[in-house]
Amino acid sequence: MNSVQDEYKILLVEDDENIAKLFKYNLSKNGYKVEHRINGQQGFECVKTFRPDLIISDIMMPEVDGFEFRKMLLEDSELKAIPFIFLTAKGSEEDILRGYDMEIQEYIIKTASPKVVLAKVSAIIKSSEKERLKAQSEVQKAADSMSAKVVPDEAPSFDEFIIKHWHVPFQNVPGGDFIDYVRIDENKIAIVLGDVMGKKWGAWYFAVAYAGYVRSAIRFAIMSGNNLSASELMSKVNESVYNDERISEVFVTLSIVVIDNKENTATYCGAGDLPLIFNNFNTVETYKSQGLLLGFNTDGGYKDIRLELKSGDEILLITDGIIESRNPNGKQLEIDGLKRIIRQNSGEDTIKIVKEKFTEFTNGRFEDDVSLIYIKKN
Repeated sequence: MNSVQDEYKILLVEDDENIAKLFKYNLSKNGYKVEHRINGQQGFECVKTFRPDLIISDIMMPEVDGFEFRKMLLEDSELKAIPFIFLTAKGSEEDILRGYDMEIQEYIIKTASPKVVLAKVSAIIKSSEKERLKAQSEVQKAADSMSAKVVPDEAPSFDEFIIKHWHVPFQNVPGGDFIDYVRIDENKIAIVLGDVMGKKWGAWYFAVAYAGYVRSAIRFAIMSGNNLSASELMSKVNESVYNDERISEVFVTLSIVVIDNKENTATYCGAGDLPLIFNNFNTVETYKSQGLLLGFNTDGGYKDIRLELKSGDEILLITDGIIESRNPNGKQLEIDGLKRIIRQNSGEDTIKIVKEKFTEFTNGRFEDDVSLIYIKKN
């Protein structure tokens, strides 16, 4: 068995039970992980959770046929990129041309020998892998040449607080998440976590530009001399984004937390982000900001959520790479799963425990950038 192929997942969509068994047997025997569904609707639902590296689909199927299934995938900006093979019994010229018009990679005749099927599957996966490696190399070269950094090496020291972050870019390439720390004065620091809503390789270019843009907007607001809250900082950034047509179409979620070590408070505001998690060792609660994504409207509805902090209290900010990652069975961790991990931690290093349990849950296979900011009151 080829150990490299162990990493690859194939979705087979075929309503004929005997043909499905034959294909699944040969693919599995050669090291591929295979899921089988009997029509396009079931296939589409499976794609969203299984995230295959390749889809092989029959054309003639009940309820939702292969062409309609392919159309559903093409309407999804992420799923359309998954390599696609049509499986057909007849291979008519009309079907073949229609399939290629729908951006498929290949046709396989159902009566083809297993060797031919495996050769075509292997060639498509290798080609896709080469494209991915090329894109990865180009992004990495760009990052190196620009000396760009969307996440600092470590969090700054701040009196009376422990601040740490954990960031793993998707497949070790600078990604769509960015983190920043801005000192407001001797008693206050603004902590920023953003997630560019464009996945995989293209997101990095936007993240670099956007991280710089947000940093500049926040620093400019702070330099104005006003003692701005988290929501006021967010409003300033939103105003800048809304009025700049070059980036107003780039969707980004943003969390801002202002820590005050004199008042022992955290003031939180979010723009389309995930909830803030607050652990006071009696309860693990979530606080959800209702602010709009940046640039959607001049008035984003940004409001402050103020938390009084006591010794030992913890705050976690996360991006969706954590809660949307799945275990080998396709189950997402979700917010409740993360809260469970935090709740079960009995005073140990919380960020260390989260890293360990999350890696264990996903079997070390992350599906997106993973970012977490941890704040603890001493």
